Amino acid sequence: MKLVSWNVNGLRSCVNKGFLDYCRLSEADICCVQETKLQEGQIELALGEEFKAYWNYAVKKGYSGTAVFTKREPLSVRYGMEENEEPEGRILTLEFEGFYLVTVYTPNAKRDLSRLDYRMEWEDRFRKYLQELDKHKPVVVCGDLNVAREDIDIKNAKGNRGSSGFTDEERGKMKELLGAGFVDTFRHSYPDRTDAFTWWSNMPGVRERNVGWRIDYFLVSERLAGAIVEAGIDAHVLGSDHCPVTLTLALD
Repeated sequence: MKLVSWNVNGLRSCVNKGFLDYCRLSEADICCVQETKLQEGQIELALGEEFKAYWNYAVKKGYSGTAVFTKREPLSVRYGMEENEEPEGRILTLEFEGFYLVTVYTPNAKRDLSRLDYRMEWEDRFRKYLQELDKHKPVVVCGDLNVAREDIDIKNAKGNRGSSGFTDEERGKMKELLGAGFVDTFRHSYPDRTDAFTWWSNMPGVRERNVGWRIDYFLVSERLAGAIVEAGIDAHVLGSDHCPVTLTLALD
């Protein structure tokens, strides 16, 4: 089974830049997207009849939002961590026979770190939410987690230390999440690979020189680690300031 996750930074814009072609060529069974930036009825996607679409829209127009396009029909779908508490449309959970799939767009702490306290509280709730799911079935988590884990996951670690997405607090929460029973699939497969990034600033020449950050992930419950076939980063794919990340699992 192949899964794709992509922060599209506006799905309507990304569709005009090749999103549908990528989804078809990837041959994914499930495509997860973050930062859709649209409301219900604002897009019609020609993904094909084999895909079923599930959306979590933000209340605020043109902001946040997540979606999952899947060839496998889920047993259930949950919007947010708690009932009716998800005004920013950041989380979608699909339950399948053998696992839960959670796609997430983690809140940004903002450049001035004015949202860092909220981010810390949100991280604690999210970790507990995943742990509760994990008690029932293994979990696959994907999305823009808005943090570079280690120095290897960012081009200029020394210069960016303390910046939003690379604060000790945010990195500490990621460490707590992994310590709660989850595996970073890319680092599981490629523990020492450098210059493997998923997001680049829009400043001129930055992406061409690969001055980036790895902030998009697939995490899995530890008991799924043995099912990892391949974890990839499709850095050559344009259309957003993020690129897609992929995961192939040996699951029926």
